[in-house]
Amino acid sequence: MSENFDVGAFHAALDSQRLAMGLIWKDVAAEAGVSASTLTRMSQGKRPDVDGLAALLRWSGLQAEMFIRDTGAEKRKTAEPLAQITAVLRADKNLSRESAEAIEQILKAAYKRFRVKEP
Repeated sequence: MSENFDVGAFHAALDSQRLAMGLIWKDVAAEAGVSASTLTRMSQGKRPDVDGLAALLRWSGLQAEMFIRDTGAEKRKTAEPLAQITAVLRADKNLSRESAEAIEQILKAAYKRFRVKEP
């Protein structure tokens, strides 16, 4: 995460999700699998670690992209197709890690061989 991640907005969205579900913060911590102190630090504007962020995103159904500030100086990039495919393969519950990696190796080799190079 960079300084462009809006922790305050993310915490506010989590709070709205919590209220909609009728939970207290202790329940959120337990359901999301993070420590209560992680949520307390976030309420103070401190960023969670990457595992905590992932757990809270998964628990809430929110998308990380919603909380990335656009400074105007930076153009938002779109992930390369190969990176997107890799992410999908690694998330596929029907594949073992080894199987996903094997398919990934095949695709990387094919992509390198067949991709069109711009002039």
